[in-house]
Amino acid sequence: MSLKPKPPHPLGTCPECAEPLESGDKFCGACGYDLSAAAPPDRPTVPIALPVEWPEAPPRDPNSLTTATQHPGELPGTDSGGRDLPTIPVRTDGVPEAAGPAGHTTDGSGDFTLPAPDPRAALVAAEAVRAEAGAGTETGVSAAPGASGPGDGRKVCVACRAGRVDGDGYCEHCGHAQPRDRDHMEEALPAVAAVSDRGLRHHRNEDSFAVASAALPGGAPAALAVVCDGVSSATRPDEASAAAATAARTALVAALPRGTHPQQAMQEAIVAAADAVTALAERPAAGEREHQNAPACTIVSAIVADGLLVVGWVGDSRAYWVPDDRATPPARLTEDDSWAAQMVAAGLMNEAQAYADERAHAITGWLGADAYELEPHTAAFKPDRPGVVVVCTDGLWNYAEGAEDMARVMPPDAAERPLHAAQVLVGHALDGGGHDNITVALLPFALPAPPPAGAGVPGPGEGAA
Repeated sequence: MSLKPKPPHPLGTCPECAEPLESGDKFCGACGYDLSAAAPPDRPTVPIALPVEWPEAPPRDPNSLTTATQHPGELPGTDSGGRDLPTIPVRTDGVPEAAGPAGHTTDGSGDFTLPAPDPRAALVAAEAVRAEAGAGTETGVSAAPGASGPGDGRKVCVACRAGRVDGDGYCEHCGHAQPRDRDHMEEALPAVAAVSDRGLRHHRNEDSFAVASAALPGGAPAALAVVCDGVSSATRPDEASAAAATAARTALVAALPRGTHPQQAMQEAIVAAADAVTALAERPAAGEREHQNAPACTIVSAIVADGLLVVGWVGDSRAYWVPDDRATPPARLTEDDSWAAQMVAAGLMNEAQAYADERAHAITGWLGADAYELEPHTAAFKPDRPGVVVVCTDGLWNYAEGAEDMARVMPPDAAERPLHAAQVLVGHALDGGGHDNITVALLPFALPAPPPAGAGVPGPGEGAA
């Protein structure tokens, strides 16, 4: 009697540990991963195969943000495979006037109301479990009470809540793989804040960010943010994004206090980030196959210093300007290094045609050993009004592509509460489906204080021959 062979499992291998799966498996036999929650792999952003000549951007008035290049027609977002994303109404919760104890708000009358809405309410239940289990973040969030027993500093398993997690990240009791520390990260400084999340479809977070504060030689403060998106089709994309973000931040923090012009410092920082990613290809990981693609990532960075706004980028991560006065127009400050942008710029397609193509998100510029000639893009602006600078990966802008869309999603108090605003933006992308990793950094921009009255103006009798 012959046996009919079983059909293969639709996922092939476990998204968590890459263990081969058999037909009918609902959980991975090696790590216990819940296969019912795993989505079929999507088509990630990949670099195109041939070099592409980047067209020159239209001229900009350096004294105005309103003339920055913007797309004439706004399109619904697409995911990393070029598929249309669902249109979901944006909800912006009101800002409480004052805070009461235990996270409650007051309407000014002194009577406490219900707890304030959580801007990250879209996070799945697993996020709460991860936080309860003490999953680390870049802000150094401590482990939840009871996460470890007396004399045992190890974390408790998020699945069975009984076993301890071993050094390899697996529960010693049930074998369940534990969430990684990079699944959700947050960091806030007085002048900049950033949030990064794995999203709802990817098994790991391949984005990374770095934020810092510095001082110019004259003492004026400067804030900076670097956001990087690992290329999923390349080897070790998570390492590439982390190396690039760290190298760029290190270069900027060293250059700005020396008096290097911020735009020149930005150029040098992107080159340093590219060198760091290239170096990863020279140090292959243990067990890495010989002919894999070299690690690669995109980068976008912004500096706010002494009335100047500088942005730099390679790839399709973006920067936006959102003024505090929402009656004035926002602007997109970067042009994508992507197939779709190339087609539109060359006049070969309109936006609707280009972004409907499955190649729309294929990037034409990136950092890595196999990148074509590195061409960092930088631009400097002098805004004439206060606002907020947004630097983000396509995991966010897929759901708020146009500058007006980004401004509409941004909470009105973003300049005062940048971390809260970044959490709201990440929640918006999760509400939309969370198809990709999501990373955003916000830098509030304030106009420099005017010089004292009469400063620099000769007084009576001064300056006479």
